[in-house]
Amino acid sequence: MGNEEQVSRFVERFAAELTEAGMQRMASRVFAALLASDSGSRTSAELSEQLRISPAAVSGAIRYLNQVGMVSREREPGSRRDRYVLHNELWYETFTRRDQILTRWEAILREGAESLGRDSAAGARVAETAEFFEFLQKEMHQMLDRWREHRATRPQPG
Repeated sequence: MGNEEQVSRFVERFAAELTEAGMQRMASRVFAALLASDSGSRTSAELSEQLRISPAAVSGAIRYLNQVGMVSREREPGSRRDRYVLHNELWYETFTRRDQILTRWEAILREGAESLGRDSAAGARVAETAEFFEFLQKEMHQMLDRWREHRATRPQPG
């Protein structure tokens, strides 16, 4: 990307969108900074300096991002410093994990529809919600397959 000011502007704009969508504010900023780095990785000190936040704030954000599977910690070769790295195929993995959640929700909703009685208004509503999640999953699987095909045909940077 361009100069530091452009990078900073992008990081803050994208972080604001992630925060608006429900991600923790510091985690959003750290994630956006990692995404905007050429290597897809940074040390705690680099993140702290770039974002002008405390090492404790970086640590908390990394802990959250690690828990939700968006980043991992790697040891720098020959050093005691950790680097924080975006996962490969981050978005694909994120949607795959979301798919697992939808599978569990769908099963619970189907049980709930039976328990409530499909003839009741509540049972019908719960059954329709389960049907929606089933539809969503089917569409998502097809979309992710198309993404992999598309990704394989496009030129890779570097």
